[in-house]
Amino acid sequence: VQASDISRAGAGVRAQAVKRDGTLVDDFLFVDQGNGPGSILHVLNAPSPAATAALPIGREILEKLTGERIAPLEFA
Repeated sequence: VQASDISRAGAGVRAQAVKRDGTLVDDFLFVDQGNGPGSILHVLNAPSPAATAALPIGREILEKLTGERIAPLEFA
């Protein structure tokens, strides 16, 4: 890297989940905490695209809670 490769620009900060081995988590991460009534399901690593993926995330949560496969929504 040389000085000519660097330019001033705005800085950004983005949360990113990292596994214990140091690798980045590339997709949503679901973590179950407990089992049965009162258990908690955490949705981790859901950056800004999560808004556009809200329905698939919701379907995944429902599948985890019910133990059943939910068919994707079809739009005409």
